[in-house]
Amino acid sequence: MRMSELSARSGVAIPTIKYYLREGLLHQGEQVAATRAEYDESHLRRLRLIRAMVEVGRLPIAAVKKVVAAIEDESLPFHHMLGTAHYALSPQVEPEPTPEWEAAKAEVDALIADLGWQVNPEAPGRNELTQTMARMRRLGMGDDIRKYAEMAERLVREVDLDAIPASDDRDTAVEALVLGTVLYGRALEALRRLAQESESARRFTPEGPDQPT
Repeated sequence: MRMSELSARSGVAIPTIKYYLREGLLHQGEQVAATRAEYDESHLRRLRLIRAMVEVGRLPIAAVKKVVAAIEDESLPFHHMLGTAHYALSPQVEPEPTPEWEAAKAEVDALIADLGWQVNPEAPGRNELTQTMARMRRLGMGDDIRKYAEMAERLVREVDLDAIPASDDRDTAVEALVLGTVLYGRALEALRRLAQESESARRFTPEGPDQPT
């Protein structure tokens, strides 16, 4: 297909496609004339992935480049490729040189070890959870964090990872990870708020809930 058709089918403007080609995010098409190249389904898949990372994942181009490089490095194991995308999606939290931070970090490390999770010591989620735990402890909260961890583990085992195709199509696998992590994460937050409202109505308004204004 020509670039005009690639643009129409992908929903990505031609100038943007040319930018992705220049940046190396999109592989070159097959040159069939001095001023014309042909593109195929692999270009469509890559554009879908880039859109997922940029528009849904809100990743900067530098992060997208790292993910694309991991996809194209066939020597990189599947788990490490997914990890590159996962880490790109994670908030980057800097450690704080305080006793409060160190205490929270020790709690997080102990929780991960106790659950038997295989998590890289440099995983950004560790610092993110440490920061949250430090704030929770400051407010007298956090004793039930293991319950949340166990529910997260069940969700990942029974739902999340099953949605990622373990196939040779590395673009599709990363796209599924990005979309699933971001969109189902948002859906989970909304569902939790709805469930809280429903349970509050069941517990505290036996005659029928009042509608909030």
